[in-house]
Amino acid sequence: MADTVLYEVADGLATITINRPEAMNAMNIVTKVALREAVQAAASDDAVRAVLLTSAGDRAFCVGQDLKEHIGLLAADREAGTGRTMSTVREHYNPVLRALTEMPKPVVAGVNGVAAGAGLGFALAADYRVVADTAKFTTSFAGVALTADSGVSWTLPRLIGQSRAADLLLFPRSITAQEAFELGIANKVVPTADLAAEAAAVARALAAGPTVAYAAIKESLAYGAGHSLSETLDKEDELQSRAGTSEDHAIAVQAFVNKEKPKYLGR
Repeated sequence: MADTVLYEVADGLATITINRPEAMNAMNIVTKVALREAVQAAASDDAVRAVLLTSAGDRAFCVGQDLKEHIGLLAADREAGTGRTMSTVREHYNPVLRALTEMPKPVVAGVNGVAAGAGLGFALAADYRVVADTAKFTTSFAGVALTADSGVSWTLPRLIGQSRAADLLLFPRSITAQEAFELGIANKVVPTADLAAEAAAVARALAAGPTVAYAAIKESLAYGAGHSLSETLDKEDELQSRAGTSEDHAIAVQAFVNKEKPKYLGR
């Protein structure tokens, strides 16, 4: 894994840090590959019970595609008569988004600065967003004559509604942290100086929690967004049976009876 993405696992929490602060954590090919590897590693590691996705520096969470590299790749494509450059959506962004949204463990995004383009997509793909009060979310795709990618056309309308999503995508602009909170994009807004500690605290709490139940909650929310009430009720029955037979549920019930704090095992 390249040093443009840092990966650490401790006490059940995988911390993934995009580490190109000098480039506002923009996604060049090396970084995209490293991020894909890190997120997939966290998804497949049984020792990981929650994930914290954040970035180095305090200017940007991720501004999306590295346009300096992108210009050169587009020129090479034109010369060769190929469209190889845009395969990055299929090869890099889509696998990252699938891993973030489909992994059976909660993902927290610590948004420390500007989140634009694919960076917006990564943040929206998380299950919970802790946002610095100086951060901004930017729907920048149409501003460079592109359509939404990185899952934004799926995640954004589910968070803020179809009409508002269309407005932000057709007329790109920056959203402040406070507006993001009011729209439902940010779960929690904190002072910039406190962002790292607050995001880590939320992620650690989830890592120590009933992760079988969290996985079921995550699955049920995704399922319910695209299915009928009747189908969703059947899915809830299926998932509740899974959660109800877990060791964590037995631990929680016994702890409640004993008036103790439960110590979950994640199984």
